[in-house]
Amino acid sequence: MAFKRRARRMRLGLGRYRVGPMWLWKALLVFVAIAFAGQLLGVIFNKSLQQDRSRSLFSSDGQGPSLGSCRPHSHVMFLKTHKTASSTVLNMLYRYGEERDLCFALPLGYQFGYPLPFNAHRVKGYRGPHVAEFSIMGNHMRFNKPEVEKVMPVDTFYFSIMRDPVALAESSYAYYKAVAPAFKKAKGLGDFADNPRKYYDPRLRNNHYARNLLWFDFGLDHNANFSTTLARRGEAAVRRAFKLILVSEHFDQSMVLLRHALCWPLDAIVSFSLNARQQKPSGGSSWVGKAAVAQPPALALTDDQRLKLREWNALDWHLYQAFNRSFWNEVDRFGRTRMDQEVALLRTRRDVLARACLRDGGRPVEASRIRDKTIRPFQSGLVKILGYELQPGLDNATHQSCLRMIRPEIQYKDLLDARQFPRAAPQAAQAQAPAIPAGGAYVRKDPSSQLRTGELGVGEGGGVGGGTGEDRSRLSRSNNNNNNQTLLRGGGGKGKIK
Repeated sequence: MAFKRRARRMRLGLGRYRVGPMWLWKALLVFVAIAFAGQLLGVIFNKSLQQDRSRSLFSSDGQGPSLGSCRPHSHVMFLKTHKTASSTVLNMLYRYGEERDLCFALPLGYQFGYPLPFNAHRVKGYRGPHVAEFSIMGNHMRFNKPEVEKVMPVDTFYFSIMRDPVALAESSYAYYKAVAPAFKKAKGLGDFADNPRKYYDPRLRNNHYARNLLWFDFGLDHNANFSTTLARRGEAAVRRAFKLILVSEHFDQSMVLLRHALCWPLDAIVSFSLNARQQKPSGGSSWVGKAAVAQPPALALTDDQRLKLREWNALDWHLYQAFNRSFWNEVDRFGRTRMDQEVALLRTRRDVLARACLRDGGRPVEASRIRDKTIRPFQSGLVKILGYELQPGLDNATHQSCLRMIRPEIQYKDLLDARQFPRAAPQAAQAQAPAIPAGGAYVRKDPSSQLRTGELGVGEGGGVGGGTGEDRSRLSRSNNNNNNQTLLRGGGGKGKIK
């Protein structure tokens, strides 16, 4: 009997011994589950907070003032003229199209066969007139409207941008001195301005950078002798071909007009100046990086030399004056007070994004100081081309949105090309041709940059490298035939401008 009582007590004790750890184990499981759930909720909350911040940064104030009942234009052609802030405008088009998965009309290289007149077959993926639908076209070309119309839809919105020919000449000299024979021979821009005919030979390739460059980019004969009749006919041809001409000296006002013309949200036209060659001057200029405050000696000009450059570029000067007047007429129709309000909003938005996206408050930095080598701008000419660095610690969505705003033109084109033509990407990686920036001049290659191909390269002696024999033959004929051919009008034939 005593044995049974001891056995019973042992069983009860063992039971109590087993029950104790079981409750502890259950409590431990509950604790771990609560901790895991808390951590998971924290991660989700943080991600949601980051996404909300990103949406707040790029959505809450990004639409801008109401545009009414208009419908956004998705078919856009931008004639990217040289040294006019056109790289900044192209970045806007790239961003808008990429974010909406639009199809770009991209060149086989980085330009559409420039300086040859544009040909539709220079578009990658082109298979015949309107076989494929392209939404956005904007890389450098010499305008040839009949060929462009083979590529772009009928309802395409055409626009371009102009700049004071003297400021344009300063920038052109700085960038293309090594490749334009007229610039190469001159001691400085002032020396060239004093006697341009001493250095300029219209038969030499790449000398188009030295005279009436706007006129040339619009497809007109830049070597034609100036006459008021000729200048007005050229002006009329540009007006027929383009619905809006922007003015780089009034960049922010231009962006407001462009936004309303395209019916795009505010963030689509907010930008940071790309290809900047100086820091922002004091006084709150609306456009930085193009008009120099303190010019290097080679670019210094007297007032008399500035007048001489306007005379030398008389066709460009006529275009600029005419479309500058038209621009301000558009502003008057828009309303000066309304324009001032929208410009202030645009600048405020730019400052907000600069503080959020960029180091040092958005001040451009030398390419060598940019840690991310993939966003270093290519270098060309007498001056250093500046770029930007992103703020550290940005969430992924904000990082990508900010990166789009500062990605250099050539790298952005490569990205869009790889996405639009994924099978062709490995071939591009095998290229062994020199890197060519927008404009055709050789660049000082960054050690991290890869060699690229497909461009009509320009050699030190002004000769043409790359391209086919047909390209070289056509270029020779284009430069040697000094006629009044215009590529703006529908016929594209020879004769006086109509």
